[in-house]
Amino acid sequence: MLFRQLEYFVALARERHFARAAQACYVSQPALSEAVRKLERELDVPLVRRGSSFEGLTPEGERLVLWARRILADRDALEHEVTALRTGLTGDLRLGVIPAATISVARLIDPFCALHPLVRVTVETGLRSAEIVGRLQRFELEAGVVFTDGVDTEGLTLTPLYRERHVLVGSAELLPDGPLTWADAVGLPLCLLHSGMRGRDRIDEAASPHGLTVVPRLECDSVATLLALVDTGHWASIVPRAWLSGHRAQPGMRIVELDGAPLGGDVALVRRAGEPASVLATALQESLRSERAGAR
Repeated sequence: MLFRQLEYFVALARERHFARAAQACYVSQPALSEAVRKLERELDVPLVRRGSSFEGLTPEGERLVLWARRILADRDALEHEVTALRTGLTGDLRLGVIPAATISVARLIDPFCALHPLVRVTVETGLRSAEIVGRLQRFELEAGVVFTDGVDTEGLTLTPLYRERHVLVGSAELLPDGPLTWADAVGLPLCLLHSGMRGRDRIDEAASPHGLTVVPRLECDSVATLLALVDTGHWASIVPRAWLSGHRAQPGMRIVELDGAPLGGDVALVRRAGEPASVLATALQESLRSERAGAR
């Protein structure tokens, strides 16, 4: 019964709305409300600020929801461990991925799924590295693929994947033959990732020493969208080189390394450190290590 109360409480904290939380838990709103009230009585502390509707968690609730998430995550890890001993690994692996790694992450997931055919995998793309780290710490993801620079990875286990490089791409009409400078690049009709996303921030940081500010005409959260725009012949962009290996570019598209230090960053698989560890995240990490060992 306690686990159910904790599940309802965590759902309420996530949804910030009684009806939506009840719907997410497949119960009636009165049942969810009563379970949360019972949890408050058993703990002898108020968890929810109530008025005519949900008004947020109390300070005590904000602290205790972290413990609730951890308890539920540990319960899930125990169930996965026991099931794995009996029948093989099962469950749902939730993986958060930065836009730059959306293409390359397939090489991580495919061998894992082959090893563990009973595991279901959900991949969330378009997330910032800091957002992935935060969701790992809140037990909303089992693992993530992030840029390691510029984020706090304390309390996480990192497995390096590769070093990403960014290049300028565009049609031959927009990018004439010969080397191009940052001054040339910022004068182009650029489409880039949103400001605040690590891949975009790296572009802004690289242009700054040249005394330049990058002001794109269009921003989005998808590298695939950027490349689709480049294919029209009317736009240029700065994208991870790894994306170009799986992209069927239009004839005449040019790929240019901009002057100065190479644009790039270290990409890693991350999961929560400590014990008990997520069985699914650990299995993903071990799958990667086995795949690398077999490739040598």
